[in-house]
Amino acid sequence: MNLVVMASGSGTDLQSIIDAIEEGYINARIIAVISEKKDAYSLERARKYHIDTYCLCKKDLKENFEKEILKLLEKLNPDGIILAGFLTILSKEIVEKFKNKIINIHPSLIPAFCGKGFYGMKVHQAVYDYGVKYTGCTVHFVDSGADTGPIILQEVIRVEEEDIPETIAKKVLELEHKVLPYAVKLFTEKKLKIEGRRVKIL
Repeated sequence: MNLVVMASGSGTDLQSIIDAIEEGYINARIIAVISEKKDAYSLERARKYHIDTYCLCKKDLKENFEKEILKLLEKLNPDGIILAGFLTILSKEIVEKFKNKIINIHPSLIPAFCGKGFYGMKVHQAVYDYGVKYTGCTVHFVDSGADTGPIILQEVIRVEEEDIPETIAKKVLELEHKVLPYAVKLFTEKKLKIEGRRVKIL
């Protein structure tokens, strides 16, 4: 399968997928990495592996941003799109065009601490402030809502007494690096079947 990865930040989730492909764990090829931020280190990571990179700067493109993203994705025509820390919510048009082909990872146990405004450290701060005893990460298919698509995988960590938002973030990120490649592997092997809100692993 040909995959496109979209990432806004340092790209450690992207790296986990690259590593899994390099090791033969995932039988797929990343044909492009897209970011909306010029300084995203994820683009640098991609270049190291000779993966094509595209930066569609949101600030520069303004109201044409979503149109340009769709145009690029149509041109690349991937079998799957992985949102690995991509902070922009994709338009309904993009989601419909690539229905059941877009996967996202979120750093909490959906439906807790998710939706608009919940990303990055904001999620872990909210987890800490609320005082929950467990958190984790969720991989899900993307629909037209924010973090509302059918759930593929979830894994859990315990929030210890001494934890602070930064240590929670570190633990969850380590979990993401295991869970996301596994979800991508299942997707590329066509082992995921969506039935309503449920995703069955075949």
